[in-house]
Amino acid sequence: MEKRELTCIVCPNGCHLVVEVEGKEIVNISGYECKRGLKYAEDEIIMPKRTLTTTVKAEGGHLPVVSVRTKEPIPKGLLNKAVYELSRITVKPPINVGDVIVKNILSTGVDVIATRALYSK
Repeated sequence: MEKRELTCIVCPNGCHLVVEVEGKEIVNISGYECKRGLKYAEDEIIMPKRTLTTTVKAEGGHLPVVSVRTKEPIPKGLLNKAVYELSRITVKPPINVGDVIVKNILSTGVDVIATRALYSK
C-alpha cells in the first residue's frame, strides 16, 4: 500500500491529506475537514485537474494579448494540448471580461473565458 500526502487547495484551511492507495484504488483518505477536501483528494489521485491561465493573441486592440482562463479545471494531462490550441487563436475587439473565447476546449465541456477586456485602438 502506498501513502500519498497532499495539501488541499480548495479553501484557505489547507488541510494536510493522507491518501492510502493500493494499485489504482483508493483505500482510505484522512485529514480532510470538509466534503470538498474529500472530493479534492479523490480527484487528485484519480484524475488531477487544473485551471489553465494563459493569454491569446489579439489583433487591432489596445493590447497585443488578452488574458484567459478555463472556466473550470480541466484534466492536467490536457494542459499542454490546450495551450497549443490557444496559441493558434487570435481575437479581435471588443472582448469583455467573461466572454467565451473557446467553447468546449478539447471536448472537455469547459469553456475558455477572457479575464481582461480588449478595446479597439
